Amino acid sequence: MGFVTTRDGTEIFYKDWGSGQPVVFSHGWPLSADDWDPQMMFFLERGFRVVAHDRRGHGRSTQVVDGHDMHHYADDLAAVVEHLDLYDAIHVGHSTGGGEVVHYLARHGQSRAAKAAIISAVPPLMVQTDANPGGLPKSVFDDLQFQTATRRSSFFRDLPAGPFYGFNRDGVEPDEGVIQNWWRQGMMGGAKAHYDGIVAFSQTDFTEDLKKISIPVLVMHGDDDQIVPYADAGPLSAELLPNGTLKTYPGFPHGMITTQADVINADLLTFIQS
Repeated sequence: MGFVTTRDGTEIFYKDWGSGQPVVFSHGWPLSADDWDPQMMFFLERGFRVVAHDRRGHGRSTQVVDGHDMHHYADDLAAVVEHLDLYDAIHVGHSTGGGEVVHYLARHGQSRAAKAAIISAVPPLMVQTDANPGGLPKSVFDDLQFQTATRRSSFFRDLPAGPFYGFNRDGVEPDEGVIQNWWRQGMMGGAKAHYDGIVAFSQTDFTEDLKKISIPVLVMHGDDDQIVPYADAGPLSAELLPNGTLKTYPGFPHGMITTQADVINADLLTFIQS
């Protein structure tokens, strides 16, 4: 574990465990590298080097007031990759982290990367526009910002207890440890970073980024995702990627990397080894 200092003086916390081919994980909003614990342990035990960082303003990274946009997210990821001198890396991004991975590969090139996987990811574009009529209305994200700015602690309890993991679905038993771990990670970060990050993940258009990526990319998305709705995300990203493959998970929620970790980990391993 350590820190890398970016060009603008932000300290980015990272975990770096093991040796072998690196698998680099980018987490979702408003969490931290800890959200990848099930994946990092799985791949570490199978001989991979596993790396995950806390996005600026999140987790243990510096709570800076600005730079909470996809350009900075991608540049911060590049700083970690270059600091650790990673090559032949597999990049894996969940939710906002999926957008971060896509923008990093398009902005910084693919010379250090072998493959990528984006899981329940925000690309191509979440917000509804004339060109993206299937997106969510901007009012949805305005409300997320209001909740974050005015009642963040309670909101960060409600979200994982409900739609994030599908615990609001009939017959699904809530896991209190998972809910509290989500809250813990969220409250470690800064309110300003979380507030601005909503704009970053909802209004960034990744269409042209996706078209530029030539390495194999696995697009993994549950069709019961209540946070990043399936129809306007996974299938459209897979179509735009020159070498993309879509894998759909019937009934899986947005947070499937935690609640269905055994399935996701096995499929990631198969993709990496293929």
